[in-house]
Amino acid sequence: MLAVSKKTLRTIAAVVWLSGGIVLLLKSASLFAQATALRPDATWAWLAIATGILIGAAKARFLYKGFCRKNLDRIAALSDPQFWQAFRPGFYLFMATMVLLASALSRLAIGNYSGLLAMVILDISIAVALLGSIRVFSQHP
Repeated sequence: MLAVSKKTLRTIAAVVWLSGGIVLLLKSASLFAQATALRPDATWAWLAIATGILIGAAKARFLYKGFCRKNLDRIAALSDPQFWQAFRPGFYLFMATMVLLASALSRLAIGNYSGLLAMVILDISIAVALLGSIRVFSQHP
């Protein structure tokens, strides 16, 4: 197997966390552009962004920071860290499922103003939660 240091696993986990947040922000910007193209004068699109930020901030504080700490504690307890152990195996399955589901929902939302705004809220809330909890990786002992 590919044995690595615990520090490397922490770095891999942080990079995955950070890249997920960035990708979701870019995706939400694209969905926002599509929504404003359908209704340029509507303030609902801006309200969707604000809603996503508020939900994401709450998720970062009350959920994602805890997830990060638990994962970092798990990494610290590994006796023989392997490259793939940056997250539990179930996380990789969960992440793949979420990517496929979000992709399908985004395709279904194309041309539907309400659907696009719902996806903007969802994507921004997850992006803000991921990015808002990234500090845990540098603060964890």
